[in-house]
Amino acid sequence: MRFGERTRSGTQVTGWTKRSTTGLPTTLPSTVEYVVIAGGGGGGGAQGGYYGGAGGAGGYRSSVSGESSGGGASAQSAMSVTSGVTYTITVGAGGAGYGNQNSGGNGSSSSISGSGLTTITTTGGGGGGYGYQTSGAVGNNGGSGGGGGSTQGISRAGGTGTSGEGYAGGTNETTGYGGAGAGGGASGVGANAVGNLGNGANVAGGAGVASSVTGSSVTRAVGGTTRAAGNTANDGTANTGNGGDAGGGNGFSGKTGGSGTVIIRQSTNSKFPTTLTSATVTQTGSYWVFQFTASGTIGWS
Repeated sequence: MRFGERTRSGTQVTGWTKRSTTGLPTTLPSTVEYVVIAGGGGGGGAQGGYYGGAGGAGGYRSSVSGESSGGGASAQSAMSVTSGVTYTITVGAGGAGYGNQNSGGNGSSSSISGSGLTTITTTGGGGGGYGYQTSGAVGNNGGSGGGGGSTQGISRAGGTGTSGEGYAGGTNETTGYGGAGAGGGASGVGANAVGNLGNGANVAGGAGVASSVTGSSVTRAVGGTTRAAGNTANDGTANTGNGGDAGGGNGFSGKTGGSGTVIIRQSTNSKFPTTLTSATVTQTGSYWVFQFTASGTIGWS
């Protein structure tokens, strides 16, 4: 789409009319800031009174000044803009949760790519391992790792996280019908299981990263939680990259990971994009913010 004069309702851009651009900024931005979050991993299944491991959060990379990337990394360099290049935005889906003796699916990657740009990509969260007798599975590796599924007397580790994106999932408890590990988050390791989850205590997912790129602080890329007996397991929230929860019981199915998102921010003193698809646009102070909850494009010329 090509844009001219903007029309707004509050801070939400609702429509565009192709009129004179007199008085609007004409200088292209040299750089823009971004947050790129992959889809979260799905929770693992469980059978026979055992517990599945929870899904890891999707990988998290940010170049927003004063904020952090995942895995304890600082903000990355801003994205350089080239006139006439259309940048492709890919938003990753969350991994599926599965039942019985099936580990959760990994989330899908999110990215920004275009001619002359080193692709900015994040890794989907690792699925949680399934839980069952002596065959429970380790958590999958990912942006953040999935939690290890419960077994009887055998350790099942959480999956590893990706450097600069997230942390590892938690390890199971090996005593009796022990609990399973929680999913890793963008800013913290998933908790290890302690004792049998029949006692009502959940195993908490790793912490996410708080960002004010959209104007108010929102925490995204939180690891999935392994829920104790009788507690409700939840899907990861859409467009956060949160991991899917897991739980226990005969035939229990893990929950789906949250889809990812890509957010791009530029100064209002620079020219508005001439190509933009599938983005929600808001103005926050002296910034235009473009949030993609589905794959799309952006470009300046």
